Amino acid sequence: MARTGATPLARAEQFVWRTARVLEQRRFAYHFPSGSFGEEDRSRAADAVEAALAAYGTADGGYGYALEPDLRGPVGQPLHAALALRILDGAGRCHGRRTERLCQYLTEISNDDGALPAVHPSLRGHPAAPWIPVVDDPPSDLLTTGPVVGLLHRNGVWHAWLFRATDFCWSAVEALERTHPYEVMAAVAFLDGAPDRSRAAAAAERLGRLVREQRLAVLEPDRAGAYPLPEGYGPEEYHYAHDYARDPGSLARRWFTDAEMERSLDHLADAQEDDGGWPIRWRAWAPGTALEGRPMVTLDALLTLRAFGRPLA
Repeated sequence: MARTGATPLARAEQFVWRTARVLEQRRFAYHFPSGSFGEEDRSRAADAVEAALAAYGTADGGYGYALEPDLRGPVGQPLHAALALRILDGAGRCHGRRTERLCQYLTEISNDDGALPAVHPSLRGHPAAPWIPVVDDPPSDLLTTGPVVGLLHRNGVWHAWLFRATDFCWSAVEALERTHPYEVMAAVAFLDGAPDRSRAAAAAERLGRLVREQRLAVLEPDRAGAYPLPEGYGPEEYHYAHDYARDPGSLARRWFTDAEMERSLDHLADAQEDDGGWPIRWRAWAPGTALEGRPMVTLDALLTLRAFGRPLA
């Protein structure tokens, strides 16, 4: 039964049922159930998330079919794999044969150093966002490798692929100087799951200093235009404290004062639009990308606000 009233959660729920893919509808039902919800109900809801995600599976063990809306077509891609792991982690299903098969896929598409490219050449010929280059010999990239490695470690997954990929992430994170928000978020995703917690804390402290020195986090949301936008980003593609620290347990939470975090969360809560959903801030290059992206962003907003104890219902 749908919730009644005009609470943020009720408005978001109606938005999800009106516009979202089945996958995001299933994820919403898992994370924000209506009424009583026991362990059996939660298990069935997690099964439903897995079943919806399986529709994006590719024959090689990866994920495709625009799971990440900016990459279209039927071929597996590292960015799809990273998003799939986030979804499985959120549903408590980042383990078992499906994850083992995904690790084998990662092994097969990795570069010689054991890490993942941002975009595999198999994407050539299929639609993709114009700012995503497809090259024959793509370099390894923290953008994809960091979140994948971090989530696998966080869930206690051990696979031979992880050893060299983990070494790559440590080297990449500890060598960062000039950076940009998406690279920082990938680094945080790795550090939040890395087994060596003292090393992760030290690396995160240094990274936080870079974020503040390079003004990569908008700390005064009402003055966002005074902050620099990295080259290639859209005109509204600013990033805030809550984008880096998605929950209070993240190492990135230490980068921001309580007042800065509260302002960021206020801004996030206020960004809910009249239709109940949250906007995307990156450029929409095709009709489907905005339609598919907004429910995903809406779920992220709700989960972040809830993680920090903000009232939704």
